[in-house]
Amino acid sequence: MEFVIKISQFLLSLSLLIVLHELGHFIPAKAFKTRVEKFYLFFDVKFSLFKKKIGDTVYGIGWLPLGGYVKISGMIDESMDTEQMAQEPQPWEFRSKPAWQRLIIMLGGVTVNFILAILIYIGMSYYYGDVFLPVENIKDGLSIESTVANKAGLLTGDKIIAVDGYKIETYSEISEKVLFGKEITIEREGQQSVVTFPEDFLAQLIDSKEKGFITLREPFIIMKVPDTSFNKGSGIKKGDIIVGLNNLKTKYADQVKAGLKIFKGQEVTAKVLRDEQETSIPLTINDKGQLGLVYAARSTAKTLEALGYYQYDTKKYGFLESFPVGLNKAKNKMVSYWDQLGAIFTPSTGAYKGVGGFYAIFNIFPASWSWQVFWNITAFLSIMLGVLNLLPIPALDGGHVMFLLYEMVSGRKPGDKFMEYAQMVGFFILIALVLFANGNDIYKAIFG
Repeated sequence: MEFVIKISQFLLSLSLLIVLHELGHFIPAKAFKTRVEKFYLFFDVKFSLFKKKIGDTVYGIGWLPLGGYVKISGMIDESMDTEQMAQEPQPWEFRSKPAWQRLIIMLGGVTVNFILAILIYIGMSYYYGDVFLPVENIKDGLSIESTVANKAGLLTGDKIIAVDGYKIETYSEISEKVLFGKEITIEREGQQSVVTFPEDFLAQLIDSKEKGFITLREPFIIMKVPDTSFNKGSGIKKGDIIVGLNNLKTKYADQVKAGLKIFKGQEVTAKVLRDEQETSIPLTINDKGQLGLVYAARSTAKTLEALGYYQYDTKKYGFLESFPVGLNKAKNKMVSYWDQLGAIFTPSTGAYKGVGGFYAIFNIFPASWSWQVFWNITAFLSIMLGVLNLLPIPALDGGHVMFLLYEMVSGRKPGDKFMEYAQMVGFFILIALVLFANGNDIYKAIFG
């Protein structure tokens, strides 16, 4: 059932983004009286799941869910229809239209992607508001779970103050900013200092295959006492929070784990918080530093707030207020994604090792349905699709825009043969990028 929910969200999001992106090309093409021969969701290699011709256009759904397309008459695209291009240009063809009209048609898809993301963020701001954790409410610092980050100089208990001069305001900003940052300003035991990451920090992080990075410090909450546990008869119960081992205070799970190493192979007196009351329970720690209990590795914001660990802020926006808020969120995501692409295309960072394909996108959707999460992911994917399509690769919108700008500035139109060769080169580059990204997925699935 979890797989069905994930795949449903993935396909719904992908379909929405593809249809709207292609509509961004389709609508201005029609407005400029340019003939559109095909409008397809997914690719129709050899056959279609559905197709119907209305007017000059065949509308259809392909069987291969790797994208979609509109086929515009008189345009050199992935169809490589050289037979049509060999004939005399017709008034309804793309190549017969003025350069400014062709530019609008080509920019239509990415424009829709960016507008869609902005509208989603505006709608989410108005409907859900924002629940956030101000960094000043993180009193005892963060949990740094990565040994690579530890080696670079970040330790559990550190407070992240700024990254590359950018002042951190909320917890949600921290991981992304630190991940692509160089100089991290921290506060440790009341003293501020700067931690400088090595240039290949991302490569080291990816190669380590560690799942944890930077998280909130959380309590050690007992989730299950297995029947086979050597602490089964100790009196420990589900929901208990371990706040002390002998004389060691353990407000956080990382402190409990440290205590287990100290007292391994011993019997200890654990102080446990139960129903807001402290009680003492004898527990056995085996030679491996284990309790034989299952604890909650992650707690919800609601749980953490109810236990008094963190105080979250909630902000609601009126209809008009939500517009600048949503616009700002979209802008920040766009800037962030450009930064990520910059890191990916800088080999020395090693960020390219973390590139994922369709499986990676599929995996970011949760196993339970949440419209809030769905729209948040869809907005980000819309920005990602828009930014990627602007790359100056001939097979992408950005490649066509690059040649159109050259034509508008120089007054010279690139020849059809040149465009055919450029399209072929761009297509092979694009295929190589897709194979690389999805190959990374396969490699991680087998060896990760």
